[in-house]
Amino acid sequence: MNWKLAFGIAITHLVTKKKQSVVAMLGVLFGISMFIVMISFMTGVNQFLEDMAMDNTPHIRIYNPVEVKDEKIISKAGTGNNSWYVVFHQRPKNDLAKIKNGLLIADKIEKMPEVRGVAPMVSSQVFFNNGPVQIPANISGIDVKKQDALFGLSGKMDDGSLDDLLKGSDDVILGKGLAQKAGVHVGDRVNVTTPEGYNITLKVVGIFSFGIVSLDDSKSYATLATVQKILQRDPSYITDINIKLNDMNKATEIKSELKAQMPGVYLEDWQEANASILAGEKIRNIMTGVVSFTLLLVAGFGIYNIMNMNIVNKMKDIAILKATGFQGNDITAIFLLESLVIGVAGGLLGLLLGFLFSYLLSITPFPAGTFFRISTFPVNFLPQHYILGVLFGFITTLFAGYFPALKASKIDPVIIIRG
Repeated sequence: MNWKLAFGIAITHLVTKKKQSVVAMLGVLFGISMFIVMISFMTGVNQFLEDMAMDNTPHIRIYNPVEVKDEKIISKAGTGNNSWYVVFHQRPKNDLAKIKNGLLIADKIEKMPEVRGVAPMVSSQVFFNNGPVQIPANISGIDVKKQDALFGLSGKMDDGSLDDLLKGSDDVILGKGLAQKAGVHVGDRVNVTTPEGYNITLKVVGIFSFGIVSLDDSKSYATLATVQKILQRDPSYITDINIKLNDMNKATEIKSELKAQMPGVYLEDWQEANASILAGEKIRNIMTGVVSFTLLLVAGFGIYNIMNMNIVNKMKDIAILKATGFQGNDITAIFLLESLVIGVAGGLLGLLLGFLFSYLLSITPFPAGTFFRISTFPVNFLPQHYILGVLFGFITTLFAGYFPALKASKIDPVIIIRG
């Protein structure tokens, strides 16, 4: 088989039917380019959401939830058939969300080899007051150094410094949205009221932004001692223990180990905390795969139809080639080369167009609205996506061209020449 001759014949066939060749090439081009745009955008969105979630989520969280009593008051009232009982506002069984021996537990966990760091926390709902404005929010008491080491809080500061929390006993940093709602800036003072009615005035020493509007509008941080003082609790009062691991994929396994050692507390790993995000990611991946496969399949059918038409139009040429000594395998190779030329040319141009569209999307302003503070659409430019696009295009065109090529190799030249 003379591959150079076969390639020359294939090119000649493509050039003589320019319109058909261009249409087939455009099908591959747009299929590959849309595949690149979709997968780049979808993986960009997934990566953005995952980064947002993991930046602010511990791998394992230990807490003590406040729950309604298991035993209902109504069950103690009797079982008379002619009696009705109505109970309102049943109180939770735990008045405090305190983790018993929380600091000791944190120290013990921090010594485990699988653990990268531990940050104890006191968290409570409060009201921020600035004149007549009363804003519901969450205040978290933190060990500043440990919290920063695990969650990079200092890198999220828009104004002021995280270290300023350590300089005073009545200081607080606010989320960007919360500071705007309260109408305060760095250096201003704001009143804080707890659900129990305790009131204290704190100085705003910093403003941070996570980029997630719901957090920036409701989150604030102070030192452990400050929040314990606000809540009128002792220095051992801890409501949460946040844990970061060396390998986040071992979170479920380590959570089970900790739960066996500490049956009196509740544990939540990052997968449980971000279940909705992970479910959305799976759905987006499935949608991307289905749409991408459909686009390439349509392009493949286009090549298949055009190659079939090409064979019909080239019946006499095929007969002459066979009559001059070309074998069935040679004819198959010629038409396979035609489809591969279409696939490779369309695929390479599709990669270029896909990259261009992806780049334009990545610089397009993103209307984040009330969910995220992000300036442009999140897009990933990963080499494996482009390699995958070329492979998909190559395989699609190979299969699309194989069956028409096989059909061409079986043509009987005697029947064609006799008419």
